[in-house]
Amino acid sequence: MRAAEPAGPPPQVRWAGVSVVVQGAAGLVFAVLLVLRSGSADLPVGFVLGEAAYFAVIGAALAAVGVGLVRGRRWSRTPAIVAQLLLLPVVYSLIGPSQQLVLGLVTGAVVFVTFMLLISERSREWSMGLDLPDAPR
Repeated sequence: MRAAEPAGPPPQVRWAGVSVVVQGAAGLVFAVLLVLRSGSADLPVGFVLGEAAYFAVIGAALAAVGVGLVRGRRWSRTPAIVAQLLLLPVVYSLIGPSQQLVLGLVTGAVVFVTFMLLISERSREWSMGLDLPDAPR
């Protein structure tokens, strides 16, 4: 008889996964908006389409990582943590040079909460497989 498998990732991981999926979707929406506005840009269309492709790739990767977290894939925790750390300069840029205080604070709160969910003790134990029945105690 097989030992009972854990039900899945802890709630913190699922909540963080939803947040990362939303971040990925935001990247994809931004890529679509860039494509739609590429004709009216001051830059050559190729530059704008290249930037849109970059955001599409990053957005799709983030969405895949978020789905991995929601579905309980242990590999997805580390890229999600790195993504949150890479979003910190974006938050700074929104609050400081761009003077988008409200957007920067909201983005910063989402990034901070997602990061804290991902580094919580239960999330760490889950990512290391310490919740499995045969895990060392």
